[in-house]
Amino acid sequence: MKTLIFATNNKHKLEEVRNVLDGLVEVQSLKEINLAGDIPETADTLEGNAAQKAEWIFERTGKDCFADDTGLEVEALDGAPGVYSARYAGENCSFADNVNKLLAAMDGKTNRKARFRTVICLIENGEKHFFEGIVNGVITDGGSGDMGFGYDPIFLPDGYDVTFAEMPLDEKNKISHRGIVTRKLLEYLKQNENNKK
Repeated sequence: MKTLIFATNNKHKLEEVRNVLDGLVEVQSLKEINLAGDIPETADTLEGNAAQKAEWIFERTGKDCFADDTGLEVEALDGAPGVYSARYAGENCSFADNVNKLLAAMDGKTNRKARFRTVICLIENGEKHFFEGIVNGVITDGGSGDMGFGYDPIFLPDGYDVTFAEMPLDEKNKISHRGIVTRKLLEYLKQNENNKK
């Protein structure tokens, strides 16, 4: 089984990715390989941040690894919070702080369209590969549900009547940005394995 290091300390992300790759790819967290330190995230695009994080791991381990970066892009806010989604309400803010700031920014806006976008950068044998996952939806008027994390309580995916935070993980992973991009990563890895045979 292939082993990849995932450049994250976010246990929710780790759980979602492992849920998709389970039994097919062994995903190691930074904690499990005892790699500590602040991973840089200073790029102004999701692609840039994902690459920066993956490079940081690769430089320190020399092993195949991947990193992701996710943004919530809201149409009425010209794509904000986007690349700044995790720290929208400031450094060291909580998920609730971000949600509250976004709901305040959306107050009175009739266009509630938004999308979650995740980019994964895989470094395999020193080469970079990028994958993207997008899910469209709308921002609700208030939070609903206690599963998931981040903006999940206020994101209603198109075609559904429940928010991401009201969905069991298996169901969310079938349609979510991270589920989509992780399956693209998996397809690529499977294809690669088949080509070697």
